[in-house]
Amino acid sequence: MSDTTKLTDDMVLPFMIEESGINGRIVRMGKSIDTILKRHPEVPYPAQVLLGQFLTLGAAMATALKYDGVFTLQAKGDGPVSMMVADVTSDGNVRGYIKVDKDLPDYDDCMRAPVLFLLEKGYMAFTVDQGQDMERYQGIVEIRGKTLEEAVGHYFAQSDQLASRVHLAAGKGEDGNWRSSCIMLQKMPEEGGNIVKSMEGEALEEWMRAVTLMKSATEEEMTDEKLGANDLLYRLFHEDGVRIYDTKPLDINCRCSREKVSGALLQLNADDLEHAMENDKIAVTCEFCNTTYEFNDQDIAQMKTRH
Repeated sequence: MSDTTKLTDDMVLPFMIEESGINGRIVRMGKSIDTILKRHPEVPYPAQVLLGQFLTLGAAMATALKYDGVFTLQAKGDGPVSMMVADVTSDGNVRGYIKVDKDLPDYDDCMRAPVLFLLEKGYMAFTVDQGQDMERYQGIVEIRGKTLEEAVGHYFAQSDQLASRVHLAAGKGEDGNWRSSCIMLQKMPEEGGNIVKSMEGEALEEWMRAVTLMKSATEEEMTDEKLGANDLLYRLFHEDGVRIYDTKPLDINCRCSREKVSGALLQLNADDLEHAMENDKIAVTCEFCNTTYEFNDQDIAQMKTRH
């Protein structure tokens, strides 16, 4: 692998550690995550960091699956952050949302243990939706741990088919722009069966070595604009050999539209529509992208006529 490869942002780069056959992917988000987080300036910084990690984690998990539709990663808690959502389509379009209902506790506590102090008790779930003609798949697990890495580690531990670990980072650079990154490692059983039972002896040592090397990446390295994804992988795993594959681009593209909002309004009865009116119009704002759609009496009458 060349250490002169130029940095590419907003993408997923799959790789394999050749010595052990462990698969992985690295996600690097720049302009996309910066755009999403700056759409919600009212969200406190520690909560923005958590959402940045969550979105990057969602991209890593989504691209580990084969699907045609929407992968949704969701977390709900009873702390200051009551909900986070990360959507990733099979085309690589990402969107995210966070809901903060209470004042945050101590800043340092929130940065040190964001899951413990921001989400508190709750659950994490992922859904794969491939349309009306396909069965919807969902997995749910209780939130445990102090950090998002620990929480998703508990999530992965519920599966006996695949060993997975992640390393996450998100933050603002000196230029004031957001960047985020995730490295994910995954190990399948040698011949099917239970991954926990198969991870013994040399296989277990190789797994632990790969996880240790992954965790050695600092937050600065993970989010360094000048350090390419290829170069970071080489720095971490070159002694064991690392093979990279084709990148998958990521972009931001909210799925909201005036037509979808119109359809939702048509489901309301006359009393609810009248109650929603303010200054002779209804304004609906998308929680993901902050786009506002406005409808007056004439718009609603035309919608009912077309319907």
